[in-house]
Amino acid sequence: MASGTQDSGAHQIASQTQRLQIYPTSNNGVSPFWREKYEREAKRYWDVFYKHHKDKFFKDRHYLDKEWGDYFSGAGKKVILEVGCGAGNTIFPVIASYPDAFIYACDFSPRAIELVKTHEDFKESHVSAFVSDLTVDDLCEEIPPSSVDIVTMIFMLSAVSPEKMPLVLQNIRKVVKPNGYVLFRDYATGDLAQERFSGKDQKISDNFYVRGDGTRAYYFSNEFLTSLFKENGFDVHKLDVCCKQVENRSRELIMNRRWVQAVFRVSDDSNSSSGIKAEANLLDSDNIDQEIKRNNLNIGLNESAIDLSEGVAFDMFGVSPSSEYDIIDVNLRGWNFKIRLLSKEYQHTCKSTGLMLWESARLMASVLAENPSIVAGKRVLELGCGCGGICSMIAARYADQVVATDGDAFALDLLSKNVASNIEPASLTKLTTKKLEWGNKDHIESVKEVSNGGFDIIIGTDVTYIAEAILPLFATAKELIASSGSNKDDNVPALILCHIFRRVDEPTLLLAAAQFGFRLVDKWPAEVSTNLSQSIISNWFLDNHLEDDLPSTALNILLFRLE
Repeated sequence: MASGTQDSGAHQIASQTQRLQIYPTSNNGVSPFWREKYEREAKRYWDVFYKHHKDKFFKDRHYLDKEWGDYFSGAGKKVILEVGCGAGNTIFPVIASYPDAFIYACDFSPRAIELVKTHEDFKESHVSAFVSDLTVDDLCEEIPPSSVDIVTMIFMLSAVSPEKMPLVLQNIRKVVKPNGYVLFRDYATGDLAQERFSGKDQKISDNFYVRGDGTRAYYFSNEFLTSLFKENGFDVHKLDVCCKQVENRSRELIMNRRWVQAVFRVSDDSNSSSGIKAEANLLDSDNIDQEIKRNNLNIGLNESAIDLSEGVAFDMFGVSPSSEYDIIDVNLRGWNFKIRLLSKEYQHTCKSTGLMLWESARLMASVLAENPSIVAGKRVLELGCGCGGICSMIAARYADQVVATDGDAFALDLLSKNVASNIEPASLTKLTTKKLEWGNKDHIESVKEVSNGGFDIIIGTDVTYIAEAILPLFATAKELIASSGSNKDDNVPALILCHIFRRVDEPTLLLAAAQFGFRLVDKWPAEVSTNLSQSIISNWFLDNHLEDDLPSTALNILLFRLE
């Protein structure tokens, strides 16, 4: 009975063709220490953002005239306040369309204000730009009370902690005329970027997340936004939730972007409008179809129709078009690599976990460097190697054949470049890179063609942190491991996993392994004192002081063989 269940499960996994998303699904959230740090240093994180991107990240918001032209036009010279002005992507399009307007522009990033003041279209006669933290600084020190006709808040309030948002609105309320308006655009709940954040440990509080570079984003529900403005002196004049569906055919992505677009008016407590209330009440979750405006765009990889003013590239991929990959030096056990990978500031918001170098790969590469007999003269397969491939590159010097695999095309492309620039020609002829999504039958067959007899050693570093990927992992390893070897331990086919236990614990891992015939024969570190001469893995650490420079004491190594 057990054997039949195992065969059925293996067949089901092997026939699976959809791509597995190999990135964390945990939702433990940001620790209190980091939550406080992100709040305390919010200004610094945005200052670093503008230091890195300058005025090249966001596109000028030329849609403002189309969306809100009626508010900017009309008799008289308009006085406008742009809060969170950034590099001026709202200011200068408005000045170009309405040259008689005067704009106060503030941001709490000094670098952002400097970018505004050094812009070629900046004129002090039209723009007063100043640094201000609206949760602390009084706007009346820079702007006369009740003097502003229009306040623009474009993807600004989302960067503020929700508990401090009332302070921002109360500050703004003091400088707005009794008949003034607030023009608002920001992220809405259900946006794809929020869904992606929910699969990582980046949640600060409900609907509030931190990006990989330390900047933060809040996602607004209609109810929260309406209540927030109402309680701080504003009525809803208009409120819509917009949805743009963007298809990127080259990356095989469909991105559903959602944002709130609203107009608020200073409250008239003596004359509340039933019409406004009725309009706001339409915007609850039971009437979602009435609030969505859909625009379907088909966009190729090299096209530029995506509006970066909404932060699409940054939130979707963790990378802006102008961002660069970093080259890091990896020096271990006499081996020196220059590895090209995704910049550290973007790694934790990037979809692919294969565009970085994990601690487990460093440890396993050091083990192979000190113990070449593990792979010498053998056929070696690395699963989920990512862009680094340092284990495969070291193995290629000693092994007869090495196949480095990953399921992400971008990681594989970067891997090929790293391999070509880091190993000598003799080793290069023995190393092949292949795309392999675990459980994908076509990919498995393609890898089998490279080594008909299967692989003597299969290595995986930090490939066990996603629960849904564990069964496909072992099913794929079962299909690709060599069926037999000599009776000597050094020549028996083995699966070696090096990792930090995260959401998948050891008992769960061992249970999954057993379903596909894998038996744990050794582990490191051992839970109890053992005879080192009888421990395969412990012998790898003898006399070479590997433990002295462990990248993390939480790392584990498991050695499996087929029953």
